[in-house]
Amino acid sequence: MTDADSYVKWGAALASRVPPSWAVRFTVARGSAEPSERQVTEAVAGSVVDPAAVERVGLDDLRSILRDWRPDVLVAAARGLTVQTLIELAVPNRPDRPVLVSGLPGIALPVLPYGLGFRRSVDLFVLHSHREIRAFTEASRALSIPHRYALARLPFLEPPTATVEPVEPGAATRDRIIFAAQALVPESRPERMALVEALVRTARANPGLEVVVKVRGTTDEPQTHADQHPYPALLEEIDVPANLRVESGPMAAHLARAVGLVTVSSTALLEAVASDVPVLALTDFGVEARQINLVFEGSGLLHDSSELVACRFRRPTAAWCADNYFHSPADDTWLTELDDLLRLRDREGLPPYPTAPDGPRKRVTMFFYRHQAFSGDSGPVSRIAERAVVALALRVSRSPWVVTRRFRPARTAPMGDAVPVDDRTG
Repeated sequence: MTDADSYVKWGAALASRVPPSWAVRFTVARGSAEPSERQVTEAVAGSVVDPAAVERVGLDDLRSILRDWRPDVLVAAARGLTVQTLIELAVPNRPDRPVLVSGLPGIALPVLPYGLGFRRSVDLFVLHSHREIRAFTEASRALSIPHRYALARLPFLEPPTATVEPVEPGAATRDRIIFAAQALVPESRPERMALVEALVRTARANPGLEVVVKVRGTTDEPQTHADQHPYPALLEEIDVPANLRVESGPMAAHLARAVGLVTVSSTALLEAVASDVPVLALTDFGVEARQINLVFEGSGLLHDSSELVACRFRRPTAAWCADNYFHSPADDTWLTELDDLLRLRDREGLPPYPTAPDGPRKRVTMFFYRHQAFSGDSGPVSRIAERAVVALALRVSRSPWVVTRRFRPARTAPMGDAVPVDDRTG
């Protein structure tokens, strides 16, 4: 079950890694982050998921599917509040329930406590690098949130090909610089405008190349995170060269024409590395947890926008790749861990998943989560009433079930700095 566009892509790619004999049923929640048909089609491109077979469901639909189809595994490829809503309100807490799996759809560092807390009821938490495993294990211990972690190569990445020669700017089929836009970083409008100006300078300095601002959705399409300062609107405010444009579409299609990709911290950088497209991770706005780019320290990819204007892209170091997202496929453990859980389920049943203590606070909290995760369930009149209750819910003291305190990793661990409390990426 998925909800937002980035989770649809992750869920579809993960489904493509299960044994071919497994039957897969792919659903998208009708909620506040429900992607458009176009977004779904782009997100599942190249996977085993047929966009025509994707089911859009409410919470009652999911209850029926779990009751009638009785899946062995339920992958909650969704935002944290959707994961908790789905489990608490749709999955019977019985020994014969499905094995519950969740994860994050890209770079998961720095560790956000909300992401752990919302998923504390899952049986298996999938991560994508040795470094993430270390960081999340330490965070779980510090926050007293037990998790069973498993390693899986990011499912939409293929191993990078070290033997391919660097692509030269201006080559016949390589005529684009791709900027992978993000909703969260850089956050402020002045920072966004500074980035736009760097892209303008790049376009003017490289008239033989197209500079493409790659966005995941149009202004009227929902995304995993709300974009307060969308690039199309910012570009309309200034005079831009003819070779600077905004486009959507599958990232793979853009990378096929790219001489290089630039971003602040998007997972698209990893897709580019996997496609042997050189990259840059911009440092103009700092290297810190707030920019989600601490993970690139030691990669050789962190440079300021002067390198972008000069069209000098890089490839990451081999040591960084091995520890960050490009480990050997032989290191993956998620299917082995999943098989162990399925055997436990068949042999003696699964243990009860942890659940928040029942009471008025929990009921109000879950009402709020359901409103966000499955808002498509309600009619217009019900939505008006729900909004009133949600407003009340926001005034209720936060449940102790929600993790709010900061987690600061040990300084001896190579994981970066203090982790901010932030529920936007859970």
